[in-house]
Amino acid sequence: MADQQTGASISEAVANWSSELKYRDMPETVNSIVKKVVLDGAGLMVAARHEDYVKAIVASADGDGRCTALGHDGGFSAADAAFINGTAAHGEDYDDTAEGSPMHAGGAVGLPTLFAAAERYGLNGERLLLGIAACIEISCRLAVVAPTAQHRASFHPTAVLGCFGATVGASVALGLNAKQTIDALGTAGSLAAGIIEYLGDGSWTKRMHPGWNAQSGLRAALMGKAGFFGPKYVFEGEHGAYTAFAHPDIPQDFDKVTATLGTEWVADKITFKSYACGTMTQPFIDCAIRFRGLGVNPDEIEKIECNVGEGTVHRLWEPLGLKQNIPTPYAGKFSVPYCIGIGMVDGAAGLAQFTDDRFKDPVATKIAQKVVYIIDPKNEYPANYTGHLKATMKDGTVHEFEQPHMRGGPLEPLSDEELYGKYRSNCAYGGWDESQIDALQSFCDGIGRADNMDGLAAFRG
Repeated sequence: MADQQTGASISEAVANWSSELKYRDMPETVNSIVKKVVLDGAGLMVAARHEDYVKAIVASADGDGRCTALGHDGGFSAADAAFINGTAAHGEDYDDTAEGSPMHAGGAVGLPTLFAAAERYGLNGERLLLGIAACIEISCRLAVVAPTAQHRASFHPTAVLGCFGATVGASVALGLNAKQTIDALGTAGSLAAGIIEYLGDGSWTKRMHPGWNAQSGLRAALMGKAGFFGPKYVFEGEHGAYTAFAHPDIPQDFDKVTATLGTEWVADKITFKSYACGTMTQPFIDCAIRFRGLGVNPDEIEKIECNVGEGTVHRLWEPLGLKQNIPTPYAGKFSVPYCIGIGMVDGAAGLAQFTDDRFKDPVATKIAQKVVYIIDPKNEYPANYTGHLKATMKDGTVHEFEQPHMRGGPLEPLSDEELYGKYRSNCAYGGWDESQIDALQSFCDGIGRADNMDGLAAFRG
């Protein structure tokens, strides 16, 4: 804990970096990743535009404005547009993520924050991209200060830490100085929120967390710019975020935020998802699809055992009976047994596998009911997300599969063809025709050259 009278704070270190950040400071690897974030996130905003939870957020909007919620008629306030776009981008859990401690910082937090800020305040494409990069950078660094600590305290890491990332991203784009950014970050600590009780019944609240971050981060930045005084020790203080939102048994290392800030980037190490479900389920689906390739009869499976990291059990495995018999399609996204079952039946785990029409598939459910877990003390979680499946057949035959890392990240990135295919498929799922899909793709590809974000208005309705 910092000396509350004289010690330098974490927020100061972040603000000193962010307030001096220039577009030319962004490495090409980061720039490339951020442009992919824009395309991936935009496609997800369109994909979810007709979903009931997005309609509910749209209905909650209070009045008109000049900002765009992709795929929705009319204009919205900057806060409402950020909230709608962020909720839609994260709603199907298909957006980018990060290893070390799961963090959704790009397409669902940084992009909606900066779409709203840039459209409302006339910012160009370079400011938008730089703001997204800063959001990802700080969010991912904050996530590994105390890995698993937010989840263990019943908070969603993206919900509480992503708010600070959104604040930094908006502060960079809007040109806040160091003092204004410190105040903005201090204020963000009182706007961050998001518990994980949705795991009990498959309810919708996780879906809104990044959207809430986006509108809160933009608000905090604007308040800081206007001189609103926020606490300097918002992260490490006696009553700060890592006291309020983190389990006290998990050690905290704030050097993960500050030690290499300004000399090394981590934003280019995020992962683009292959499947529309929880981050740590993904390597298990890879195993299930490979198992499916053997052409086995599901009725001949006696049991399926999975070696897992202890830190994943309370979210993806327990209560086991509930995870084997999911109550809603959304609950299936955070159930490894269901994800294995549907992966084996359909050979996929995209948007179509988590719908009212599919989540009660009798074969997938029967497989899920045979899936159990074994805690592996050597599992690398949260530093690395792995998958394992050991299937014992009724005749005694054993089939075993391992996935050593999550695909879509630095170790095995998705190809440009895969990313563009995902984008186009998501837009089509949202009901857009080829001409609309082409137009938004062109806009996203050229966003860094845009003088402003007025072109977003073409993608309403």
